[in-house]
Amino acid sequence: MLEGLSQDYQLTIPAILKRADELYGEREIVTRRPDKTFHRYTYADFVSRTKKLTVALKGLGVESGDRVVTLAWNTYQHLEAYFGVPCSGGVVHTLNPRLHEDDLAYIVNHAEDKVMMVDEPLLPVFEKFRENSETIEHVIVFNYGDEPVPDGMISYEELLEGADENDFEYPEFDERQAAALCYTSGTTGRPKGALYSHRGVVLHSMMSAMGNAFSLSDNDVVLPVVPMFHVNAWGIPYTATLTGSKQVLPGQHLDPASLIEDYEQEKVTFTAGVPTVFLAMLQTLDQEPGKHDLSALHSMVIGGAAAPKGVIKAYKERHGIEVIHAWGMTEMDPIGSVAHVTPEIKALPEEEQLEYKAKQGYPTPFVEVRARGDEGFVPWDGETMGELEVRGPSIIKSYFNTEEGDDKFSEGGWFRTGDIVTIDKYGFIKITDRDKDLVKSGGEWISSVELENALMAHPAVAQAAVIAIPHEKWDERPLAVIVLKEGESVTADDLREHLESDFAKFWLPDAYEFVEEIPQTATGKFLKMKLREQFQDYTLA
Repeated sequence: MLEGLSQDYQLTIPAILKRADELYGEREIVTRRPDKTFHRYTYADFVSRTKKLTVALKGLGVESGDRVVTLAWNTYQHLEAYFGVPCSGGVVHTLNPRLHEDDLAYIVNHAEDKVMMVDEPLLPVFEKFRENSETIEHVIVFNYGDEPVPDGMISYEELLEGADENDFEYPEFDERQAAALCYTSGTTGRPKGALYSHRGVVLHSMMSAMGNAFSLSDNDVVLPVVPMFHVNAWGIPYTATLTGSKQVLPGQHLDPASLIEDYEQEKVTFTAGVPTVFLAMLQTLDQEPGKHDLSALHSMVIGGAAAPKGVIKAYKERHGIEVIHAWGMTEMDPIGSVAHVTPEIKALPEEEQLEYKAKQGYPTPFVEVRARGDEGFVPWDGETMGELEVRGPSIIKSYFNTEEGDDKFSEGGWFRTGDIVTIDKYGFIKITDRDKDLVKSGGEWISSVELENALMAHPAVAQAAVIAIPHEKWDERPLAVIVLKEGESVTADDLREHLESDFAKFWLPDAYEFVEEIPQTATGKFLKMKLREQFQDYTLA
């Protein structure tokens, strides 16, 4: 083999920080504090403090490969940890405060976290599982005022004050060294760890920044609504720092009024989050037509769950905001596909374009996809269904410190996602369901996801989830569970009529149950398992 003569430059998180250090010093990073006031500083301030954090962590005994866990909102301190921990040789491990305390204790112990960094407002969450955290040696508090931190804990600001920035040197790691750790939400068993390398994080950041993904540059103002404790906020903090974008971090204030104020005041151009947040914001905007100027906002990425066509259309037609549908998984770090409209699709009629915008999109660079059916790999015809398999440089090859889930990985590095999909001739992926959520009626498959999206397009419906109910004749039949918008009313017959024009008769739910709320996972997805338990004795006529 004749080797090329390119330099062996290591792709690492310190390299992203160094670029920010050298090029983006005057750019701004804005954070909403717990009291809703704004903290502002520059990239130069961010880099300086990150260097001090790296030095301080080494002083606490953090060594290569040690896990440092964060329990924090989207803030400048958390951003410093995103870079300071990997620069110290440690692994930054984000912890989701919305999980049950038993799961939080399990995750911390399974990861063998050595240092805990906790946001002051989340101290009550930490206290619930603190005694069951067996490996934590130091607790650092992201503090905001002059109040002392609890006994036995370390003030983050005092920790940085005691560190000398001159002791920092940019490390030269092997790019395959571990950098970040995230756990799945545990909907099918105990949470499992996805351990990302420096190389994987850097390549994911480069891929996300590209024009056919998030299309970010130093001209952008980026506000991640998706929490930094959820799959590294979809990698956005790393991508925004790589591109030198102004960053706006909303802290714990994710209500529509606060977010709209952030968008207007900071002239945000790019935002991303789960559908539930943007559904609530859409209702606020619709109730206050013409009141808010969001003209700077050119991209709203929705992921984590399917974006209903009605929401995509409403944002574009009523508020001039382009919704971009994205899909991914914790195991993928996490972005896998983005539904950008390609030149071929732009030539189609508007309604057909909307169909493509509502799909999960086509794979991002360096993500390979295929779908496997009962008789082998399915054709890319947009009709034949199979389980989606993926591989690429930011996708894990096994779970961290466990053999559970090994059956999801096959020869050649392919990961079985558990999503049932079709892939069309343009490479657009459409998830028809999770393998465990499909409804099998009389030998035919019914997609709960498609029914849910159609139901949520009804103007009276806020949320909809469809589950399978056992049926003596047909094996299973769909039950629709509905949450109405405040002040709205609708009947089962109204919803059935709403669906009839788009679905075969056998697809239509046999019954509709109206509830106050639908249980959700800690990441905002409908918890079908809980619904199935709730309606386990339900009898269909």
